[in-house]
Amino acid sequence: MIYQFRSKAGPDVIMLADLTKRIFDILGRPLEPRGILTVEQLPNLITALETAILKDLEERAKANENENGAEKPRLADRLGQRAYPFLELMKQSKAKDEPVMWGV
Repeated sequence: MIYQFRSKAGPDVIMLADLTKRIFDILGRPLEPRGILTVEQLPNLITALETAILKDLEERAKANENENGAEKPRLADRLGQRAYPFLELMKQSKAKDEPVMWGV
């Protein structure tokens, strides 16, 4: 399934279900076919996603230091790179006091 996130504050962001589910787990929100992230919720959601991205970077740095035959994390799995468009949409929406919606 594909999710399309919209806001009057910026361009639409389209994500596949696996990434969307991962992000919504981080945000502590259920993933429903339709929904809205209100302006009031955005600051906490942005902080939660940025914290998860930093944690992911730290874990990857440790994995690279301890590569004793262990499988390296794949580049395509980097949370920061994959979540960047959605994070930017949330930041733009917060700055312009606009909600983020999907499934509408």
